[in-house]
Amino acid sequence: MLLASAALAAAGTPHDGAWREVAASLQPAGSGRLDWFGLRLYEARLWVGRGFRADAFDRHAFALELHYLRDFRAADIARRSLQEMERAAAIPAAQARQWQEQLQRLLPDVRAGDRIAGAYLPGRGARFYVNGRPAGEIDDPRFASLFFGIWLAPTTSEPRLRESLLAGTPQ
Repeated sequence: MLLASAALAAAGTPHDGAWREVAASLQPAGSGRLDWFGLRLYEARLWVGRGFRADAFDRHAFALELHYLRDFRAADIARRSLQEMERAAAIPAAQARQWQEQLQRLLPDVRAGDRIAGAYLPGRGARFYVNGRPAGEIDDPRFASLFFGIWLAPTTSEPRLRESLLAGTPQ
């Protein structure tokens, strides 16, 4: 079940902390919840800047925040992220290992209630925040495009969530 995108507008601004500064010039676009076999995994919210277009998401700055509803190990988050990225493009094994290790170092084990936000930096990479505090960056444009494509690319494994996240953006 996906949350209505109107819920994002009611949520207002991004979670407090340093990441809020990154998203200050962004506007709410949409939100949704990922469920898997009846288990609620996380709620996702997308913020975009002026001129953002869903069909060219990797050309625009934006921020995506996941509010976890369950506990997950960092290793599992990193592994699953790489599996999803590989759905969209062939990634050489050595590159996939490097990205998975980088993600695992940046992202902690999460508990229900934790928030992880990612800021997409066009042509540069991704910056991550955990519960509003900076967690680090991966300075690789290809990584960032594939990573955020997990939620925003037409190749996503969760098209209904993508649709909810992009509800307030031009297609």
